[in-house]
This record gives sequence, structure tokens and C-alpha cells, in this order.
Amino acid sequence: MYKATAGKPLAATITGSLPRPSWFVENLSGRPFLSAMAGDVRFREQYADAVAALIADQQRAGIDIVSDGEMRFDLDVGGRSWFGYQFDRMDGMERAEVRRGGAEWAARGGARRRTDTPGDILHEVAETRMPPLLTGRAGCGCLQYDAVWKTAQRLTDRPVKMGSCSAQMVDKLVVNKFYKDRRESVMALSDAMNEEHLRLADAGCAVIQVEEPCLHFVAGTDWEVSLDTYVEAFNREVRGLRAKTEVWCHTCWGNPLAQRVEAGYAYKPILPYLDRLDVDVLTFEAADSGGRELPEIAAAVSQDKKICIGVVSHRTLQVEQPSEVAALIRKALKHVRPERLLLSTDCGFGRQGMARIHAFYKMTSLVLGANIVRRELGLPEAPVRAAEDRFSFL
Repeated sequence: MYKATAGKPLAATITGSLPRPSWFVENLSGRPFLSAMAGDVRFREQYADAVAALIADQQRAGIDIVSDGEMRFDLDVGGRSWFGYQFDRMDGMERAEVRRGGAEWAARGGARRRTDTPGDILHEVAETRMPPLLTGRAGCGCLQYDAVWKTAQRLTDRPVKMGSCSAQMVDKLVVNKFYKDRRESVMALSDAMNEEHLRLADAGCAVIQVEEPCLHFVAGTDWEVSLDTYVEAFNREVRGLRAKTEVWCHTCWGNPLAQRVEAGYAYKPILPYLDRLDVDVLTFEAADSGGRELPEIAAAVSQDKKICIGVVSHRTLQVEQPSEVAALIRKALKHVRPERLLLSTDCGFGRQGMARIHAFYKMTSLVLGANIVRRELGLPEAPVRAAEDRFSFL
């Protein structure tokens, strides 16, 4: 159900995460969100102020669909909290185990994995990956996504998009000690997350974004879960949501410390599977590749879905110029109608890859570039207060 993007061609958003303000030094440290908000005055004040500041940044940059910056995540190494938030709070999980390497990035063509190679930055990331044991029946536990979303939405009139790691990625990383096999465990975790997403939708969240179901992480590798099974599991995770809210799937090629973890990645092998996902919007990284696969993406995605492309990169500190953003949007419009095209960042900004100032000006360039194309198409432009001469000191 198109709630946030209905009638909004070229609407602008970000993937979700933003760099923490330097003064936000408190952590949830495994606690339920509501327990910390109710019983820890320092956390409550810093958290609420951080979310308010980052929403204000997005509004000043002209972003249409905003994020809370994913401030619920703890300070960690390489973004462990992306799935660690679920590890620490879902039912059925207990104590972390150190595991050599990292299941996120499988070895290809007999090559040694970077995660197994001391001296590689991904090896340090892998050393922090301590997946829990799944020793009991999976449940949504105390994720409390509805309360996290409400805390942000009451700070703005713009729709707040709530993003989550998929149950399929959680399952790929845990050590299963309870279910008979991976198929059973991934379905159980997907059902548990479906319960959480439905609660969030019923609270009024206009956009729920779920990470893709590991499709490109396992395509072409020897892994015990098939791509068809991952599609089935993802659709169980989002079952019933499209009747209540707008559902997005974010395709993610990995973002630890802003590193490119796949060389020469390509969407083409997984496009038929992505199109089978029960969602309203599919997102694609396009800035990093210069829009190389836009023709294939447009041809593969069914007309009942919108396409959201990244037009600024999270992997470089160089801030794209609005003219560069506009050029990439025009390239996409050769294949996708404006009413089906949405604009975003390639991935999140908040995995220790850049400073807050870089993220802010990338968001500003995103919207200024979109405004160039909107002007050319006769569409309404977004106000960008950050770019107004009247507010300059100079």
C-alpha cells in the first residue's frame, strides 16, 4: 500500500543509518528500548536529542521520507548492531560464540576469504561477529520497533521509515542448536519478525523497510538454504504488511566500515528472485556502479513495484555534485517512469564510514540534484534550507 510515496514521483529518502552525533555516548547495551527510556535519564535525553538532531538535518536537506538515523544501535565495530540488536533481544537466543571468519561473505572460486586474512580490515570486522546460539523457540522478544518508531515520528510531520535486518540474515549468522535444519529455523525466525512488523504497521508506521533475504550473499555459492527458500521466508516475514503499510526491500551489498565486500558485484543473477518478493518498493545501489545495471533492473522489476535507486555513495567521502546526481537520475528515467522512481543513498551512512558533516552534504546534494530533474519535468521542487542564500553567513 503506497502511503508515503503515493503521488510523489522522485521522492527522496536515505537508506536509514546516519553517523552518531559526537556527544551521544550512551548505549542500550542489550537492554530493551523501553526499559532504557523509562529508567535511564541520561540515555533518554541523549537518545531523544540525537534523533531530533538527525531528523532536523534531513529536513534541512529537503529529504521527503526521513529516518531516525538508527540511533537505537550501540556504538560498535563495523555495524555489528545491525543484526546484533535482534541477537540481543529475540527469544530463543543465548550467549555469543566467537566464530572464525564470517558467514556474511562466502568464499568464491576457492579464494581465501578476506575475513580469514589477518591484516585485512574485514578480518577485524569478523573478529567482532559473535553470533548467538539459537537454543529455543524463536520469538520477537523485546524488539519494541513500535516504540522506537513512535519516538521518532512524534518529532516530525514527515513519514519516518523504519528499517530492519531481515530474519533471513539473522538466521544465516546464528548457530542453530534447536531446529532440525536451516529451513525450519529461517521460517521460524521469519514468522517471529512478521509479528514484530505487524505490530509496527498497526502503530501507524508508513514505511517498513526490510533487508533483502541474503540472495546475493549466497548466489553462486554452496550454502544450505536455496534462493527459492529465502524468497519464501522473506514473504512470510512481510506477510499481511502490504494491506497495512508501504513495504520496501533494501538490497544491501554489505557496509562494514564503508567497505566494498564484493568485487564486481552484479544484480543480474538475482533479479528474478527479487521480483518475487511481496513488497511495494525495491532499492538498488546505483551510485557506486554509475547506474551500470539500470536497464536490466528496469526490465526485471514488475510494474506493480516502484524502484528506488541510490544516487549518492556511502563508500566515499567525496560529496557528489548536484549535477552528477541529476545525470544519474536522467539515466534511470530512460528506463523507469518518474512516478515509479524513488531516490536514496546506496546504503547507510552510519557504519563508521564517514562523519556527520559528510552525510549531511551528501543528503543535500541528493535533493538539489533531484530538484534539477524535477524542474526539468515540471514537478514540484523540495525546499532545501541548507542551500538558501538568505541563511548564509557569507
